[in-house]
Amino acid sequence: MRAFVTRPPKDTVRFTAPAIASQCVGGVGHGFLFRGSSGGDGAILWLRTPDSLALGTWPLVQRGDTVSLRGGTVGVRFMVGEVAYGVALDSGAVTVTALRPSVMLVVRGAGLAVSAAGRVTAEVAFDAVPVGADTVSCRSRS
Repeated sequence: MRAFVTRPPKDTVRFTAPAIASQCVGGVGHGFLFRGSSGGDGAILWLRTPDSLALGTWPLVQRGDTVSLRGGTVGVRFMVGEVAYGVALDSGAVTVTALRPSVMLVVRGAGLAVSAAGRVTAEVAFDAVPVGADTVSCRSRS
């Protein structure tokens, strides 16, 4: 996984991390969970789908959205010096470009990071990530 985060007015953070992917079930639906982290930096993507993973562009949706059957929910955590920031992307899209033998996708979006005092933009790429055979829970915890 590769990520590029921009926090106005001038901070940019780049990081890479090993990534894994799993099918998930339960909660609002099912789909695929992609995640990667290294140190204090990381990203998680839940692609919700009523059926199978498909090529193309998926809208970003909020975690609490119970109406949209298809979309991506994304969270990014990043460090600036010794300070950790987190953002849930609320606008943008996920583009899935390959499915077999491994998934390739790119998230481009933005969200309000309260602790960063403004909107943060992020681009997160999951390159050649195989989907594991095990399933995990899609249930979100408040």
